[in-house]
Amino acid sequence: MVSQGEIHEFTFSEKTPVRLDRYLAEVLPLQSRSRIQELIKTGFVKIDSGVITKASTQLTQPCHIEIEVPPAQSSQLIPENIPLDILFEDENVIVVNKPAGMVVHPAHGHPTGTMVQALLAHDPFLQGIGGVQRPGIVHRLDRNTSGVMLVAKNEQAHRWLQNQFKSRKVEKIYYALVDGHPPTPTGRIEVGIQRDPRDRKKMGIAYGKQGRAAISEYKVLQEFKDHTLLEVKIFTGRTHQIRVHMAYLSCPVAADTVYGRRHPSLPLERQFLHSRLIRIALPGEKEKREFVAELPSDLQEVLDTLS
Repeated sequence: MVSQGEIHEFTFSEKTPVRLDRYLAEVLPLQSRSRIQELIKTGFVKIDSGVITKASTQLTQPCHIEIEVPPAQSSQLIPENIPLDILFEDENVIVVNKPAGMVVHPAHGHPTGTMVQALLAHDPFLQGIGGVQRPGIVHRLDRNTSGVMLVAKNEQAHRWLQNQFKSRKVEKIYYALVDGHPPTPTGRIEVGIQRDPRDRKKMGIAYGKQGRAAISEYKVLQEFKDHTLLEVKIFTGRTHQIRVHMAYLSCPVAADTVYGRRHPSLPLERQFLHSRLIRIALPGEKEKREFVAELPSDLQEVLDTLS
């Protein structure tokens, strides 16, 4: 164990017994419980000068606790100086207007040029998530979907944002141009989504108790001869949710060659789907903030040709 981190010391004097990891998670709110469990397991915690390696250790009597939190390790990712459209930034979060074509995380076939690598170059002093110096991604956009994305800069912000998303307190609104016309001017789709058993790269509709619940609401913003511009609000964040739900209505997202027409109905290089707005309470705040990304030029130009 290399001793290079911050030392925190506490005196436990409570009458009610409590697990060591739970106690440390309460007195160190900047660290997640899983991170604290890892530190205990690897020998960074002492009780009365003796190293303790079991997170389940019960604190039953007064004692002195010492925990060392080492600095975030360097990520294996290589920062890349890629321009980013930053909509907002403070000490906790970065709000980015992601361009179409950019992958969020490095993956097979996309080892470079990702948003994570661009963020590491933008802020090389990120505090890190889970002990690793990397940005905290709490939600994703498909490679060819543009628009607003939130990223955590530290562990506490990461947990805060995750809790906001899990409790469905975040408002996420997309613009989608679809082929055809939906059955009603407004609607709510409550149809589960699961991995397509015939193609693991695709998602599909889940019937009965299979799959995961998915909820989307839409309203018509503008109608054209063969297309409709929709505002879509999602209450869950399933993979390809809007694209699958629109295809379920027989109104696939325009130029979505995976769930829609094999030959796009419009001259677009990617699906017409844009994360336009997110409303969320940032870490430590009660009132929600609103972040908006206007339609990028490729989508706006297509709309102009339809008007």
